[in-house]
Amino acid sequence: MNKKEVDNFEKYQTQLEGLLNEIGVLAKKSPNDGVNKFKLTFINEVINQANNILGDNYKPFDSFTEFDENELPSNSDVTFIISQYLNCFEKLRADNIYHDRKMEGNRYNYYWFWIINGKKSDIKTSEPKKIK
Repeated sequence: MNKKEVDNFEKYQTQLEGLLNEIGVLAKKSPNDGVNKFKLTFINEVINQANNILGDNYKPFDSFTEFDENELPSNSDVTFIISQYLNCFEKLRADNIYHDRKMEGNRYNYYWFWIINGKKSDIKTSEPKKIK
């Protein structure tokens, strides 16, 4: 990954997390209700960008590219798909970061950084999450 790809990754990962939170609230109240077309337009926009970032190797489902606006998906369908995308984002991130340790006081602290263009960078990230 290059610096621009990392920036895009972080932007769309954050948007996916926001969508999951918003639609997740709706899914708890009314899991079978359909997502309206206004929201679905933006959900599909983020998913299309996520597909570009993930590519064929990390995309969660070969047969899924976006939701059909003529067949509005349910809130629970959207949360299911976005959750899968976030897991795949985390896998891509975990495959493109490294950790370094520094002695601070009398103990080591670990810091995580992105690998940019195949080389260790000083761009910090968080520790990899355990994928469920």
